[in-house]
Amino acid sequence: MPTRTARTAWNGTLEEGSGQVELSSSKVGTYEVSFPKRAADEAGGTTSPEELIAAAHSSCFAMQLSALIAQAGGTPESLEVSADVSLGPDSANGGFKLTGIALTVRGEVSGLDAAGFEKAAQDAKAGCPVSKALTGVDITLDAALVS
Repeated sequence: MPTRTARTAWNGTLEEGSGQVELSSSKVGTYEVSFPKRAADEAGGTTSPEELIAAAHSSCFAMQLSALIAQAGGTPESLEVSADVSLGPDSANGGFKLTGIALTVRGEVSGLDAAGFEKAAQDAKAGCPVSKALTGVDITLDAALVS
């Protein structure tokens, strides 16, 4: 299996510095990062580690769920997945930590009922490689079929 690479160039202090994160393997872009904007409610045109984790988690979960739906005898017509990754203070160790990830999926699926879809979604939450990497973070799931 391949290894994927990202690279970050950072200049300055945490509070006043900024950087650029490059998605090196895919070459799809270079994005601005900054701690003040990372900690703010409005991102102001920059990304953050949390947003990149959210992108990784939502896409990984969607792929895993589509495979599990098919294994259960269903056909995934469409899946809409979002991941909300929260950053907060780490009172036990100082600094910050990921305080939670909320996965939400709405699916149009033929061949599975709501219970079958929920089981596949819960199994995808447990089994996708990004979920496995983030076992130290509380991950919740809201899964529902749409018609």
